[in-house]
Amino acid sequence: MEARMKLFGHPIHQMTVVLPLGLLAGAWLFDIGYFITDSPTVGKVAYYNTGLGLIAGLIVAVFGFLDWRGIPGGTRAKRVGAWHATANVAVLLLFAVSWTFRYMVPEHLPTVLAFCFATAGALLAMFSGWLGGELVNRHMIGVKDGAGLDASGPFMRSSAGTKSPHR
Repeated sequence: MEARMKLFGHPIHQMTVVLPLGLLAGAWLFDIGYFITDSPTVGKVAYYNTGLGLIAGLIVAVFGFLDWRGIPGGTRAKRVGAWHATANVAVLLLFAVSWTFRYMVPEHLPTVLAFCFATAGALLAMFSGWLGGELVNRHMIGVKDGAGLDASGPFMRSSAGTKSPHR
């Protein structure tokens, strides 16, 4: 199915998802940098990246939800989309907890606990990103109407008993 929300012919959700992912991944990397260098500036960059990543993630989620609503019910694509959305909500919650721990510390520097929540969020984001790839590459969500809505997953046989052409 084609994306419902487009800008200049391109799906908004697919275009903008890189911003929160980049900010949150960057926050995690800056956390590592802080623990290596003990530089308060590096720690503050992680704090602000996390906050901006959360805001961007909430905005991008709106476009993803609107696209997900357009996927026909009862299809594998709808189920994968629901898992993708649920995982992304959990990612935002994990990073929000991480941000809250930073907020309570002078200079908003990362604590080990804040880093643990960010790490869990980063790992879950990788899984969710893989699910997003399944939606776009296997089910053609946001690309082509009616294409692959029930395509077999990477660990399944296709319904005809032959290998999926996407493996």
